[in-house]
Amino acid sequence: MKYYNNILETIGNTPLVKLNRTVETDALVLAKVETFNPGHSIKDRMALKMIEDAELDGRLRVGGTIIEGTSGNTGMGLALAAIQKGYKCIFVMADKQSKEKMDILRAVGAEVVVCPTDVPPESKESYYSVAKRLTKETPNSWYVNQYDNPSNAKAHYESTGPEIWEQTEGKITHLVVGVGTGGTISGTAKYLKEQNPNVKIWGIDTYGSVFKKYHETGEFDKSEIYNYITEGIGEDILPENVDFDMIDLFEKVTDKDGAIMARRLSREEGIMVGYSAGSAIQGLNQLKTKLTKDDVVVVIFHDHGTRYVGKLFNDEWMKEMKFM
Repeated sequence: MKYYNNILETIGNTPLVKLNRTVETDALVLAKVETFNPGHSIKDRMALKMIEDAELDGRLRVGGTIIEGTSGNTGMGLALAAIQKGYKCIFVMADKQSKEKMDILRAVGAEVVVCPTDVPPESKESYYSVAKRLTKETPNSWYVNQYDNPSNAKAHYESTGPEIWEQTEGKITHLVVGVGTGGTISGTAKYLKEQNPNVKIWGIDTYGSVFKKYHETGEFDKSEIYNYITEGIGEDILPENVDFDMIDLFEKVTDKDGAIMARRLSREEGIMVGYSAGSAIQGLNQLKTKLTKDDVVVVIFHDHGTRYVGKLFNDEWMKEMKFM
């Protein structure tokens, strides 16, 4: 008989799928569709890795409580692992995140604490600060801190990077990734550049985030920071997991363009994915003049569109945002 001992064993080995109707280049563009993970996002990979490493060094102990600030996907991955391993979970989320993400986390047994989006990261009300406070107040708890936890990038160095290299038979020329915590792009890029230093790494950013200007100038410009609607990419901080030396360029995509492209991917490619995937393909199209027909481009599709049914795939919401 062929079966898995538990759901965690199904993480990884996600497919590459050729995109045919939404890309504006003659290059071969392949989506790494991470929705095939059990938690329907790429964050399953690093969630399990962070827990396993914390167990090994004693930061996470039997019967402990896992606490994290999350936009939803990391929380789902942590919750799936916690179910198998017997831990409790408390997740802190910004109120801009979709209701679906919050409901899904509660469905897998997590406690969800919601914080305001429009406060600076140093505010005691920010989800960074609230997560840290809850860790101090909760006995036998562990604050994951995916932004600065090296196991985040390590997970992608050990799994995502090798998978892409093997699946493309070493022919990949470009990797395109929406950047949030930085773990996916940095860990994957490190592995790929070790195999071939000429592989180009393109990070997708959003307006209201600090990444692009910091990468280009070395300046952390607070005037770049303002509220944005895009979920899953961009930051108002510089996570330790973002290895800017591994990234060749950043491209910014508007909230509107990312949303419209996510809907197109569902309707024209039959791949229902989230906001960051739409932003990634839009960003790729904005950079199309940098590609040739001989290039092999891999784009990470981070999460599933069912997380955004009340937003991206809701015509009323799109009209309210003036995206339609």
